[in-house]
Amino acid sequence: MRCPTMTTELWPAPQPAVLTTVDGAARLPVYRLFFVGRNYHAHAREMGVAIDKATARPFYFTKSPVHLLPSGATLPYPSETHDFHHEVELVVVLGRGGHRVPVEQAHELIYGYAVGLDMTRRDVQLRLRDKGHPWCLGKDVEGSAVCGAVTPMPGHALSRGAIALTVNGTVRQRADIADLIWSVPELIADLSLFYHLQPGDVIYTGTPEGVAAVQPGDRLHGSVDGAGAVDVHIGPGL
Repeated sequence: MRCPTMTTELWPAPQPAVLTTVDGAARLPVYRLFFVGRNYHAHAREMGVAIDKATARPFYFTKSPVHLLPSGATLPYPSETHDFHHEVELVVVLGRGGHRVPVEQAHELIYGYAVGLDMTRRDVQLRLRDKGHPWCLGKDVEGSAVCGAVTPMPGHALSRGAIALTVNGTVRQRADIADLIWSVPELIADLSLFYHLQPGDVIYTGTPEGVAAVQPGDRLHGSVDGAGAVDVHIGPGL
């Protein structure tokens, strides 16, 4: 009788991405990172488009969870860009799964909220967009999904609260999440038509107007009333 063949991992498996609660008492394994594009009218206009909610639907892109970066970290300025932009966002963390969830029940999937930064190679994104190519190299950037600690609010749909970003103490972005084109429940319900949502799915809900470039040495601070804050330092390029 032959002995079973033993297999060996050729390199270490990646560590799972995790978020923590604001009190540090719980760790939240991250399953997927979803991002909503153009979910504030003023930001859509600064990107050269207008959104008519009566005829449009939300659209999404994803980032690999390996690109999640905790608040307080240093993010090296990425290669192949000269126009690296900040985008502050309300982040929704799901604690329950669901598929084809009615909008009236979507709040039941929510575990809590955080504040995030969707950092973007804007020049790369626009070059790819204008050619009709996917945006991956502009958006799915190493360390570009910055996220603060999670404030638990099970079953609660945030509908208002100031959102802001400063760079070196100067305000760059300021709005209210009441200005979201598609609300948090609407986003969850719509996304659940395409995916079987899972606990640990994370949704960055879109950024308000005022996106702009950062430089090595800049310090960013984002906040959303009731949801917390996020900080990141832009380091030199590698």
